[in-house]
Amino acid sequence: MEKVLLIILAFLLALVAIFGGIALINEKNAADMMEYIDTFSEQRVEPALHPEKDEHGNWYFTTDEDFKVLHLTDIHLSGGFIQAESDKKAINAVAAMVYAEKPDLVIVTGDISYAIGLGGTINNSHAHSMFIRLMENLGVYWTVAFGNHDTEPYNYHSRRAGADMYADEDLEGCLFSHTPEGVSGEGNHVINVKNTAGEITKSLFMIDSHSYIRQDLIGGLIDSLMWNYDVIKQDQVDWYKDMIELYSPASSLCFFHIPIYEVKDGYDEFIASGRADTDNVKWLYGHDGEEGDVVVYASESEIGDQLFEKALELGSTRAMFFGHDHFNNFVMDYKGILFSYGYSIDYIAYGDIGSKGYQRGCTVLTLTPDGEFDADDIVHENYYQDKYQPLYEKETVDMYPYFDK
Repeated sequence: MEKVLLIILAFLLALVAIFGGIALINEKNAADMMEYIDTFSEQRVEPALHPEKDEHGNWYFTTDEDFKVLHLTDIHLSGGFIQAESDKKAINAVAAMVYAEKPDLVIVTGDISYAIGLGGTINNSHAHSMFIRLMENLGVYWTVAFGNHDTEPYNYHSRRAGADMYADEDLEGCLFSHTPEGVSGEGNHVINVKNTAGEITKSLFMIDSHSYIRQDLIGGLIDSLMWNYDVIKQDQVDWYKDMIELYSPASSLCFFHIPIYEVKDGYDEFIASGRADTDNVKWLYGHDGEEGDVVVYASESEIGDQLFEKALELGSTRAMFFGHDHFNNFVMDYKGILFSYGYSIDYIAYGDIGSKGYQRGCTVLTLTPDGEFDADDIVHENYYQDKYQPLYEKETVDMYPYFDK
């Protein structure tokens, strides 16, 4: 019996030593990554516009000129020592595009963190801290809408704790705000663009599309693997409606991570028509590069998500922007509302995606002072163009879609 106990004790001590050693390596890696990120602070964007808060506590910009938004999505920083080189590539890419575009506002639609153990850690605070440090060093104004991977059920830090990191008042450029009381999710917030006459020309809605629909006995892992994605809740739709009625913007745009059900609906109708436009769907441009289920959408959206219906009813929202499906970057018009997949940054989540290049980049949105918005105001930009000159050398990639329709 004593021998058995000694073996068990030795095994437990070995586990403690292994995990303790990994934790120390990751802490050293986190410090090294911060040093790397700080090399990007020497070249900063000097914003032409500076936001203020209105009487409701929401940020707004004032301009009579075009307002440029840079949409990024699916950064997928592991935050761990195993994927440190991939994390550096992602950071390098983000910085290069921000430097070149010099946007008035950067909006990131989630999956900044990918701390699922693949990089050697499930501590998601490392990835978020890295990204916050980078964006603050770049000197731009920016905000985020959370994705499913930003706070996994088994991560060290909850969604609320993640939101606290981005809502830190000491951050100079981050315009992220906590969700209003009584509204589901974290980080539902609106940023307005006004003209000098005080009229709101555009409202930008950041909406938490949540992660998985259940919490199983082992911390959500099974739902993570089964891709049972959650939906935008009714109280969030009510909040969206209230903000539209409060501000009466000339038009509005919505940003979230997981595509709503209508994206699949529109895509399926387009495919069923032989990839021809229909009364409901107009394909504009881009690649539908995902294999299998091309549009991975919220699992219960057809019964639980009324955002699209409310947007049609109110008539304000011109476009919706999202990510999640890394090889999709198409834009289509569905019943008068534009759906736009963002180019992803991801170097690690999809097998050999680090060696692919056609899907990596950003989306540049031009918000005109007349409040109008159409497909011409959405431009997808590939990272591997010469105009994006990173601080460190770009990797060599395959520029052909890996999956031809």
